[in-house]
Amino acid sequence: MASSHSSSPVPQSTSSDAFFKKEMDATKRFRPVQSLPDVCPKEPTGDANNLCDSPSLVADQHRWTIYHSKVNLPAALNDPRLAKRESDFFTKTWGVDFVDTEVTPSFYLPQITKEHFALYQQEITPREKVHERCKNICTPKDTFDRTLLHTHDKSRTDLEQVPKIFMKPDFALEDSLTFNAVLPWSHFSTAGGKGNRDAASSKLLQEKLSHYLDIVEVNIAHQISLRSEAFFHAMTSQHELQDYLRKTSQAVKLLREKISKIDKVMCEGSLRVLRLSLTRNNCIKAYNKLKLMATVHQTQPTVQLLLSTSEFVGALDLIATTQEVLQQELQGIHSFRHLGSQLCELEKLIDKMMIAEFSTYARNDLNRPLEDDCQILEEERLVSLVFGLLKQRKLNFYEIYGDEMIITAKNIIKQCVVNTVSQIEEIDTEVVVKLADQVRMMNFPQWFDLLKNIFSKFTIFLKRIKATLNTIRSVVFLVLDKNQKTRDLEDTLQKNSAKDSTVDTEVAYLTHEGMFISDAFSEGDLPPVAADTTSQRNTSPNSEPCSSDSVSEPECTTDSSSSKEQTSSSVTPGGVEMMISDDMKLTDLELVRLANNIQELLYNASDICHDRSVKFLMARAKDGFLEKLNSNEFVALSRLMEGFILDTEQICGRKSMSLRGALQSQANRFVNRFHEERKTKLSLLLDNERWKQAEVPAEFQDLVDSVSDGKISLPEKKPAATEERKPTEFLIVEGQKYATVGTVLLLIRIILEYCQCVDNIPSIATDMLTRLSDLLKYFNSRSCQLVLGAGALQVVGLKTITTKNLALSSRCLQLIVHYIPIIRAHFEARLQPKQFSMLRHFDHITKDYHDHIAEISAKLVAIMDSLFDKLLSKYEVKAPVPSACFRNICKQMAKMHEAIYDLLPEEQTQMLFLRINASYKLHLKRQLAHLNVVNDGGPLNGLVTSDVAFYTGNLQALKGLNNLDLNMAEIWEQKR
Repeated sequence: MASSHSSSPVPQSTSSDAFFKKEMDATKRFRPVQSLPDVCPKEPTGDANNLCDSPSLVADQHRWTIYHSKVNLPAALNDPRLAKRESDFFTKTWGVDFVDTEVTPSFYLPQITKEHFALYQQEITPREKVHERCKNICTPKDTFDRTLLHTHDKSRTDLEQVPKIFMKPDFALEDSLTFNAVLPWSHFSTAGGKGNRDAASSKLLQEKLSHYLDIVEVNIAHQISLRSEAFFHAMTSQHELQDYLRKTSQAVKLLREKISKIDKVMCEGSLRVLRLSLTRNNCIKAYNKLKLMATVHQTQPTVQLLLSTSEFVGALDLIATTQEVLQQELQGIHSFRHLGSQLCELEKLIDKMMIAEFSTYARNDLNRPLEDDCQILEEERLVSLVFGLLKQRKLNFYEIYGDEMIITAKNIIKQCVVNTVSQIEEIDTEVVVKLADQVRMMNFPQWFDLLKNIFSKFTIFLKRIKATLNTIRSVVFLVLDKNQKTRDLEDTLQKNSAKDSTVDTEVAYLTHEGMFISDAFSEGDLPPVAADTTSQRNTSPNSEPCSSDSVSEPECTTDSSSSKEQTSSSVTPGGVEMMISDDMKLTDLELVRLANNIQELLYNASDICHDRSVKFLMARAKDGFLEKLNSNEFVALSRLMEGFILDTEQICGRKSMSLRGALQSQANRFVNRFHEERKTKLSLLLDNERWKQAEVPAEFQDLVDSVSDGKISLPEKKPAATEERKPTEFLIVEGQKYATVGTVLLLIRIILEYCQCVDNIPSIATDMLTRLSDLLKYFNSRSCQLVLGAGALQVVGLKTITTKNLALSSRCLQLIVHYIPIIRAHFEARLQPKQFSMLRHFDHITKDYHDHIAEISAKLVAIMDSLFDKLLSKYEVKAPVPSACFRNICKQMAKMHEAIYDLLPEEQTQMLFLRINASYKLHLKRQLAHLNVVNDGGPLNGLVTSDVAFYTGNLQALKGLNNLDLNMAEIWEQKR
């Protein structure tokens, strides 16, 4: 090997020789042969191991390594272009005489001797002995197999040195990525100080590619040597194949000569006859084409004639037929090249005409005088327009009708207001210009009549819309039914196809040539379905008529019957007969969706009427007019609106919530005002109530009697009788006497007014229930504050709250409690099942009233209890008998009885005095125990027994208490 003159200096050896000669391939004795390094080694990354594996052209460019060797001996010796390569790159750097010049020893390499390897030999000798011992122990395999494996492994190892990119089937240097991967030109830049490194890289690349070439050539030569026998066998087979092809060519030539002779003798005459027949048929077809062209030429005048009479469907059918003929039978005719586009423009014009015609029809239909007549306007015209629009797939035509409905609804209200205002002399239309201001100047009867008139007009308006939309939907359903029948017919044809096999050949021929089946067979020879269907001319692009008779006469006609599709006759609900063609290219889904949209349009009409009514209602309600109505007026308004809502639901079949919502909103305001008025009235009555028993006028007794029948309703005012009935002392309710105050009588009437209002306006039942619950709670709490809480002392100016006041308050509460179940049943019958949970308010109110009554009873007992405590605490057992203490007690008991007996029922009086007697016994027992008086029959015991007998006699002498069990023995301590 030769070293480069640009090699870097290295440290000199310690040997005394200044210069020494390098030993050839000294390193190969101690390590295996390595593959050539990459021409583009990696830059240093800081890893010491990586730096030791391969040189870096950046860090090691000035230090000589083994990679600076420049000559690849195998490539130099095996290259057949030796002279060229020598002159190309061997002498590029080292000069022309490089090869023939003797290599001088390097001044920079030390002389290597055996002493340099002494340390290595000492380390490797023990390992070599161990290796030899292992080789003797392990038996070697067959020599031949080892040789084959060695050869195969060596070949595969050599090939693995070649990069995978050269082995790819799509390897091509034309690809820029492949080229850059094989020849990385980034290392061939000569700019700056990198010239020496780039030159070394380029030379190393040449060496490496030459090495890859040698490996591939050696493997190819080896493979050829293994398959040489198969190669020579293939060459021998090639010569035999050429002989077979030569013989075959000669046989084919003889056969062609024989066939040519047969063609001249037997075929030319017959083919000439067939050619003449074909020419004749072509002439007939040309004649038929000319006749058809003459018919098509008359299409535009005929269409204009049909449009002049508004025959849109006929004109569209004629255009469709002509378009089909142009596309199938007259395709490519130069004179008709513009006719198709003209017909398309004409069809677009017809679309616009039909839409304008339908808009005009809708306007005329909806703006007719609103009388009781609900007949459809020009039904035949409507049906024709709908069929034309369906044929052209203008499925949104119903939106035009919807827009006209909105405009007409506005005009209806405006016209009704103008007509009503013109009849009212109090309104000067010249001064008050705006219609809304004119409406606000009307009083309730005038405005109510106007609203009634608007509702009646809207009802007729909706009936007309329903009739028109029903006719349109019937047309849609007829087309849908026709589609279904067409599918059934196709299914029947498929089922009967097997039955037509007896005439299949001739029928198929005649049909293909354009003839009618009836020309060759009688109708009795064919099935009915086949006779109907085969009478149509085939519209296939390849089918043409075969004679002048096959030119269909319907093509020469000038009306809608020129359509080649089948038509069927149908009758609308109004009795209009229609011809439905098969070219309605609408799917069932589209037709069903259109029918649903038309039905939805009817619902929208109801919503429109309700919305316009709501706006009219709100315009009048701006100044609080509706909130100022009395109960009768609001009930009349509510019933009118409810009637209109029910009428629209019956006509359109769906509920509209806008007007119902407006009514509910006004009803809520009415309920609030209704409730506030009555609550304020009740508050004023309670604040002025002196809690004395009031006389019951006859009208209140009649009111209570009407409720006792199970129905809550305010009785009608009777004319003044000649003999007036006097008021009674008590209110008789189902045989029981109730002493009441005047406030409670009016409260009962107010409660009945709430119930009557629910009957008149069912939609406010829940609100009324809530408000009535609030009213009853207010009466309970306020009466408790005034009586039990002694609020009446400051509010009314009473001196004290007496037992009579308490008893009267308790009896009034009992009267209200009596009516709560009746009120609950009344509301329960008018609530929805999901609203029954609101009835729990009555349960809570009943409990509160019972608690209040119990508190009043406890208060009465507490009054007597404090009296007993005061009197009996001073009781002394001594003469005279009865004592003054017992006389006072009996006197107070008599006063209590006198105060409550006429107010409370006898049973309640007895229960109350039993509780008072128990309190009396408790206090007496405590005082006797304090005085150490026992039941021993002594003098003191006799005195006490006399006083108790006096007490018992007086108490049982009171009215209604004679049978009262006083059990006075409990006053004595029981002996243990």
